[in-house]
Amino acid sequence: MLVTARPAARSRAYNNSMSDAKGIEREFGVPFPGAPVDPSKWTQTALKAMPDGHLNWRELFGRDAPVVLDLGCGNGRYLIGSALARPTHDHLGTDILPVVIRYARKRGNQRGLPNLKFAVLGGRELLEVHTPPHSVSEIHCYHPQPYYDPAKVHLRLITPHFLALVHRALVPGGLFVIQTDNPGYWKYIRDVVPVFFAFRELPGRWPDAPKGRTRREIIATQKKLPVFRAECVAKPDVTEADAVALAEQLPPPTFDADRRLRELDRLG
Repeated sequence: MLVTARPAARSRAYNNSMSDAKGIEREFGVPFPGAPVDPSKWTQTALKAMPDGHLNWRELFGRDAPVVLDLGCGNGRYLIGSALARPTHDHLGTDILPVVIRYARKRGNQRGLPNLKFAVLGGRELLEVHTPPHSVSEIHCYHPQPYYDPAKVHLRLITPHFLALVHRALVPGGLFVIQTDNPGYWKYIRDVVPVFFAFRELPGRWPDAPKGRTRREIIATQKKLPVFRAECVAKPDVTEADAVALAEQLPPPTFDADRRLRELDRLG
């Protein structure tokens, strides 16, 4: 989730995908998951209005199935790929930028995916207000904005309070996937996430997407920058009250994000 560029510039950046002679859509040379189906099979992936309280997953997707959330989903590259590969799972992606959600919805609609929804919404709000406790199988967070300006440090997503919300949202044994290319953010993540989760750092690249699950990861990989990944399982012995108490004891994310890394944000 990136917010440094102006809206018009972001719109142009997210509209730089191209289709080859075979109609395969590519971003930075990497195929985008899936392809448009016959218009008669298109779906509506827009979740335009949120309820006052919790979402009802059965009502939203019309069935009972494992739910996957992608917080800061950008143009939906990972979530669309997952919805295609796992029709048995339901998927919801959110981002605070309407422009990227428009591209995500368009692609999701055209691929005819009934197990996929997108909404313009912050990840913290989704978990705190709209996610029933212990109802989600997976929560993914790829490249949360590090915010280089010290005056905006308070906007960083990965905080102890946020991690307590992630823990509350997940079913027992639920999976939290976190990824960043910012070394300062990664150091903080490695310090605080293991308090709530069994933490497993992943070496190498994703087997399902070795060139990158997200456009940000694609860019970082092509520039030969390190990308840090982990899969985390919610600790079963940490209660909701425990998580809240732990969050109050842990430090906020006031790390130095290193302003020399800002150039990547203009591309990703």
